[in-house]
Amino acid sequence: MASRQHSTEPAVRGVRITHPDRVIDPASGATKLELARYYESVAAHALPHLKGRPVALVRAPDGVEGELFFQKHLQQLSIPRLRELDVSLDPGHAPLMVIDNTTALVGATQMGTVELHTWNAVHTSIEKPDRVVFDLDPGAGLPWARMVEAAELTKTLLDELGLVSFLKTSGGKGLHVVVPLARRHTWEQAKAFVKAVAQHMAATLPQRFSAKAGPRNRVGKVFVDYLRNSRGATSAAAFSARARPMLPVSVPIAWEELVELRAANQWNIRNLAQRLRDLEGRDPWAGYTGTRQTLHEAIRHLGLDEAAAEDGPTRPVPARTGRPQWHSASGRGSR
Repeated sequence: MASRQHSTEPAVRGVRITHPDRVIDPASGATKLELARYYESVAAHALPHLKGRPVALVRAPDGVEGELFFQKHLQQLSIPRLRELDVSLDPGHAPLMVIDNTTALVGATQMGTVELHTWNAVHTSIEKPDRVVFDLDPGAGLPWARMVEAAELTKTLLDELGLVSFLKTSGGKGLHVVVPLARRHTWEQAKAFVKAVAQHMAATLPQRFSAKAGPRNRVGKVFVDYLRNSRGATSAAAFSARARPMLPVSVPIAWEELVELRAANQWNIRNLAQRLRDLEGRDPWAGYTGTRQTLHEAIRHLGLDEAAAEDGPTRPVPARTGRPQWHSASGRGSR
């Protein structure tokens, strides 16, 4: 009986998918097999964003409406070709994991994974982050036009600080502004920088931005979440599905596409293929891999004490000439 059952279970990239017809998203009717085939289909796009990075899995064994499990370590998972990292990278825990091939990507789905979240560093240089992420998270009921404006203003400020940034949808309600870095900074410095920028945005445009967590602090505002930049913190990987109705996907977009974007969950596992076809081979993040910049000048422009970030809270220092003139953008009306 067991062998007959195995013979009817489909294989995706050599991984046998058990219970392939199990509906994991009642809103769309998407099944476990459909999600596995989605990850197989986008592997060439997703794997460069996963390569070398410790990954955390959001597992939904009973579907997206059931209990979700956030798993950063290898405990009791059997995923083919999943890479197990040295335990010394996160002492006191089971090994961290890396997914860097299609078999492991599909295998994670077989084990109930829906979402993939990654660190801001690769495991070979785990104490030196190679990106920071500004997670723009809207308050309840905030019009989408305000999210577009928030992303534009974030880019304007980063431009004034001399930093190149890239944009992607979160697949949830917000947007992620990603700044690639040379591996020169500590986790403390990286987080202190993003926190200082978030606080600057909230102080300059308090009617639009908040730098404080909690729903009541973002009513009518966009929360600039800087907490994604601590050691061990993660954010949804590009091309990861999200454990939400319709299984939306986190998708890289070009800044020029922002004005036409309708929502952060615009793409899902069923319509992303059309998005990729429409790109006709163009890469919205062209130049990302080769962009390696440091925060030193930006930290000075913001008037931060760079050394103090090593020891704890950020210390302001006297303002210097040449501070960015981002406040000039505050004259815009709400979009």
